[in-house]
Amino acid sequence: MASDRLQHFRDRLALPLIAAPMFLVSGVELMVAACRNGVIGSFPTVNCRSTEQLEAWFTEIEARLRQHEDHTGRKAAPLCPNLIVHRSNARLEQDLAVLLRHKPEIVITSVGSPAPVLKPLHDAGALVLVDVASIRHAQRAAEAGADGLVLLTAGAGGQTGWLNPFAFVRAVRAFFDGVIVLAGGISDGRALHAAGVLGCDLGYMGTKFIATRESMADERHKEMLVDSNADDILLTTAFTGLQTSMLKPSIVAAGLEPDDLPARGAIDIGKDIDVDARENRPKRWRDIWSGGHATSGVTDVMAVDDLVARTLAEYRDAGGR
Repeated sequence: MASDRLQHFRDRLALPLIAAPMFLVSGVELMVAACRNGVIGSFPTVNCRSTEQLEAWFTEIEARLRQHEDHTGRKAAPLCPNLIVHRSNARLEQDLAVLLRHKPEIVITSVGSPAPVLKPLHDAGALVLVDVASIRHAQRAAEAGADGLVLLTAGAGGQTGWLNPFAFVRAVRAFFDGVIVLAGGISDGRALHAAGVLGCDLGYMGTKFIATRESMADERHKEMLVDSNADDILLTTAFTGLQTSMLKPSIVAAGLEPDDLPARGAIDIGKDIDVDARENRPKRWRDIWSGGHATSGVTDVMAVDDLVARTLAEYRDAGGR
């Protein structure tokens, strides 16, 4: 079973947890901090402005984690790049080539079928996890040969699914014996433990990692998460055409009315993945900020060291080992 392959690095994990890959949030500092604390660090490759920068990120992260291992004698948790496999990613082939050179232990694919990249990634020794938002998507990914499935459930930040996590996990576990990762609403160690009881091998934590000192998020985004709760999260298709969880206060700050947004994908606020705005109008992800239902659990901006230590204590208190 694919889940057996987790044993190759399970003893390197402080928690069965992935720091979720987040656009414009997950960068070098967050990856280094997560991995050296025993949390799988994941980042979208498109967070790098170019394939050359992606190469540089890998080189720097790997070097810093080796230094950590040499100093402490403890091997870091795996680094896990997130590859956007949709045709809109013009750098897919080039980014894939970088991954194949660096041979990451885990890779997450998103927004499309993983079929074109599965064989080369498997040949390089990677465990391939695939984002899915419906049971049909999960079935197709399993049939394609995915080692694991990241279940995007109601409550996940950014582009997400709508299914209840209890129903989704149990339905997928009925036909899939590989790795299952629960994404959506995990805000503390007790929730992470509950995901394991439900039948998941790993959990995603995204929103709370946005509000860390090491994340690349705008400081106003971090403070907005502290000041908000789950009632401030809006599920909308207005910005991306897909169901996306956004912070209402950021929508208001951009001069829009959360309760009166146009139809699916009608707001064109910048479809480019360039971080820099070409105009002064609001840009998706730069000015309209994501957050999940776990926003209610964000009480302060803290260092990753402290967040992991707190989550580990909560996990153990709940019965996790």
